[in-house]
Amino acid sequence: MPSLAQMNGSLHIHQFYIGKLRAKQEQLFESDPELAQLLDNVADVLSEHAVTLTDEISELEYEE
Repeated sequence: MPSLAQMNGSLHIHQFYIGKLRAKQEQLFESDPELAQLLDNVADVLSEHAVTLTDEISELEYEE
């Protein structure tokens, strides 16, 4: 099982890329709506995983 520091690092990376995907999605919305939708879908998947990571981090912090 990854350490708390590794999980926090992974969460920050997820959040960084979610922000990048959302920003690019907004830029492409008018010119390429299909690609914008794909980026939105990827950001949604990463967001779901970030929620899971947040829950796991909370559990680890509670156990300590």
